Amino acid sequence: MEKTGVKTIHASEITETVRELFLCACIAPDARVMRAIARAHEAERTPHAKEILRQLIQNSGIAQSEEIPACQDTGMAVVLLKVGQDTHILGGYVEDAVNEGVRQAYTQGYFRKSVLDPLSRVNTKDNTPAVIHTRIVPGNTVTITALPKGFGSENMSQIKMLAPSDGKEGIIDFVVGTAKQAGGSPCPPVILGVGVGGTFESCALLAKEQLLRPLGYDNPDEELREMEQTILDRINAMGMGPMGLGGDTYCLGVHIGKQATHIAALPVAVNYCCHMLRHASAIL
Repeated sequence: MEKTGVKTIHASEITETVRELFLCACIAPDARVMRAIARAHEAERTPHAKEILRQLIQNSGIAQSEEIPACQDTGMAVVLLKVGQDTHILGGYVEDAVNEGVRQAYTQGYFRKSVLDPLSRVNTKDNTPAVIHTRIVPGNTVTITALPKGFGSENMSQIKMLAPSDGKEGIIDFVVGTAKQAGGSPCPPVILGVGVGGTFESCALLAKEQLLRPLGYDNPDEELREMEQTILDRINAMGMGPMGLGGDTYCLGVHIGKQATHIAALPVAVNYCCHMLRHASAIL
């Protein structure tokens, strides 16, 4: 393994980067997703569905030109950190630095503050605390990914502990079934992140991480790639269409990841994301 020297990163750099990432992600939709919507618009056979897709494209263009959010739900801030083990972070606690960046972004951008206490329903007024996932990796850099997660789609996500005997067909049936239940609630066309294996909590995180895979990039695992296509075809064949109002395109992509699990288990998680799929990354 190539040796790297220890790199010092100040907590203020993390704050500034998080701030910039959320200011960008909340406004600029994923370019690959918008190209997929444009292709769906060209191919759509149902007139009202075609018009919905046209409006989504127009809305995205206005958001970027006016530098305003394309959706009023600027989400709960999810931050994924990959911290190199040869990194020395000084000047403050990492999670405090991340939350300060979120606070500054949502205040400066005039983004909707949606985070509150789950029982009292009292708003924190600055969209913190963020949900932070940290992984220690080789090297001396810190990779920061900002994912403003809207809850129209998040609320439709599901996890199920299948029996091992359910196998691939059970996985496919479960994922397709979640789409049938979700209908128009997650603001389709949607992208589905699917996690298979692990434990209850790691399966759900794996599903969310699959949303970050670039739309249109083939899964390197042939078996998973075939499952993705089967699920995509079956979901779109239901004819629910954009916004669940009928049409050809309900789902733009299915991204499946897998990890080892227990002999007695087959966990499956489905994380929904609307057509915006907002996220941004940077390396320090």
